[in-house]
Amino acid sequence: MTLLGPISLTQTAFEPGALLTAFCAGRDETGAVASFVGLARGEKGAALALELEAYPGFTDAAIAAFAEEASARFGLQDFLIVHRVGRIAPGEAIVFVATAAAHRRAAFEACDFLMDYLKSRAPFWKKQHGPAGERWIEPTARDRTDAQRWD
Repeated sequence: MTLLGPISLTQTAFEPGALLTAFCAGRDETGAVASFVGLARGEKGAALALELEAYPGFTDAAIAAFAEEASARFGLQDFLIVHRVGRIAPGEAIVFVATAAAHRRAAFEACDFLMDYLKSRAPFWKKQHGPAGERWIEPTARDRTDAQRWD
């Protein structure tokens, strides 16, 4: 997969380890890289697939604006966000976020900040497919509370 920039929405499965290795390469002035990988859960057989919808040009622009806010807020040197769209099987990676900063606290907090946004506020529409049919998934109260702590 060729990334077009620091934000990528893709229907193609990706290898988080390869993304992290590439992101870390050549960083002789970076003191810390933090990363997060979100995986699709099988929900003990209740989820056969997760389907994510996004609007190209809108969803990625909204994520990019928020990532730039994170970059300024935490003094990031760089970031990378790769997010799946389309149908995703249990166990497959949904999202990869990496942040690079001079120090670990900024890298950790920025990664957490970005994930809270992606989980609760990014313009994605999520549907779970399972033996009982399909259902739309909304952010939980916990997801909203996690995101509110940054306001």
